[in-house]
Amino acid sequence: MRRYETFVIFDPDLSDEERVPVVDRIKETITKQDGFLVEVDDWGSRKLAYEIKKKSRGYYNRLDYCGGGPLVNELERFFRIDDRVLKYMTVQLEETADLEKIKEELAQAEAQKAEKEQPKADAPVENADAEDSPDETPASESPAAETPTSETPAEPEAEAAKTETETPASETKPAEVTKEG
Repeated sequence: MRRYETFVIFDPDLSDEERVPVVDRIKETITKQDGFLVEVDDWGSRKLAYEIKKKSRGYYNRLDYCGGGPLVNELERFFRIDDRVLKYMTVQLEETADLEKIKEELAQAEAQKAEKEQPKADAPVENADAEDSPDETPASESPAAETPTSETPAEPEAEAAKTETETPASETKPAEVTKEG
């Protein structure tokens, strides 16, 4: 089984109700042809590099799936027939895709996503008093106390020394030209 990535550009004038059945048909075709759909990435409406069928924008979708040659042929046949599809491109990502490894990666990604979405209320609060009075900040925690004065650059002094040694071009006099009459 090989892993493929197909980019599909739909007509931007299609509504969601008209576009969703096309994507569902693609998903159905992948499962009927003994393929495995890894991901459908909806990129949305974007400007095209050049006009296609007199359209300057297109609605992009990226399909990541595993399958064989007949699956790709069937999908591309469907894209050629359907007028709602402006352009498509299929790229082979892997010659031999390990389906079990891909499924494990998907499960790990879902677990990480679910972990990030959990509310942070489960975490213990370290300093409850600081949360009650946010206006009162101790002097040791203020931003001015964090930056020592010895680390601040002495740019104004360097600038003053530089300007004293250089004379501006407006103060120098050009060589006088004598006019012989």
